[in-house]
Amino acid sequence: MKKIAFCFAFFLFSGIILFAQTEKKPEFLTKETFLEKVWDYVTNPNEVKYLGDKPCLIDFTADWCGYCRKIAPFMDEFCNKYDGEIYVYKVNCDKQKELQAKFQIKGLPTVLFFPMNGQPTSIRGAVPKDQYEQTIKKVLLGKE
Repeated sequence: MKKIAFCFAFFLFSGIILFAQTEKKPEFLTKETFLEKVWDYVTNPNEVKYLGDKPCLIDFTADWCGYCRKIAPFMDEFCNKYDGEIYVYKVNCDKQKELQAKFQIKGLPTVLFFPMNGQPTSIRGAVPKDQYEQTIKKVLLGKE
């Protein structure tokens, strides 16, 4: 009986570790990584030229923001659900004041959607998950 219990515990624990390793989280951007991965607004300030190889969304957030914490699970879910189709990034506004100012982020959360071509779109404030998802499908993936 002890062997069975040990085997069960081993496989359960292995499954939990495997699941935890495959769960993706959004990457936090700094000014430097933003300039490399999204848009080099220093070199090219007058024209948005998205640099990624797939579209992205960027969640401007802060640790103290209750609404930001409310939508954080949505961003985690999108990171996994649309893995390979879009990038999901976050910007901590308390640590990245220049990025916050560049995009005139005055209220949190604000989510920017960068398509491969064209201007970014934004959603300001916490909205239901399906509204973010509709914007992902329409703006980033070109689906209706």
